[in-house]
Amino acid sequence: MKKKNIEDEFNVLRIIKKKPISSQRDLAKNLNYSLGKLNYCLNALIKKGFVKIKNFNNNDNKSGYFYVITLLGLKEKTKLTINFMKKKIKEYEELNDELNEKKK
Repeated sequence: MKKKNIEDEFNVLRIIKKKPISSQRDLAKNLNYSLGKLNYCLNALIKKGFVKIKNFNNNDNKSGYFYVITLLGLKEKTKLTINFMKKKIKEYEELNDELNEKKK
């Protein structure tokens, strides 16, 4: 999988965790994604079994949905979070080393 796709899917999982009751339009706006890009990411996450879509049973207009991160999705989100943090720590250490060398 491409690095960018992994980041996009990670971002979608993060926003779903924070705001599971959101329209696709709201999720796209919060992520600064086009509606098409969000739909593509959501479909990929659903195919992988990371996300499920549920319908509000008592919603009169029947257009209300919420997104559920599955156990498999939660495991993937955790793995992606750890990898993201490792990457950021490595970047920090490299920048810190570079700054320390310039001070010498």
